[in-house]
Amino acid sequence: MPWSKKNYPNAMKNLSVKVRNKAIQIANAILRLRKLGEGSAIAIGISKAKEYIAKRSRKQRKK
Repeated sequence: MPWSKKNYPNAMKNLSVKVRNKAIQIANAILRLRKLGEGSAIAIGISKAKEYIAKRSRKQRKK
């Protein structure tokens, strides 16, 4: 089931909006491409989204 900004898993409800939106995007892509289960897609999506946003924040601070 693809998720959206308004309809996302409970595991993502306490994330910041930036991280949550990226996690939704990543989890949807994982479901589409790798055919993993929803639980794995959610966990990987959250983890990778946190990494992505953290890296992006560090790059912006350096400028």
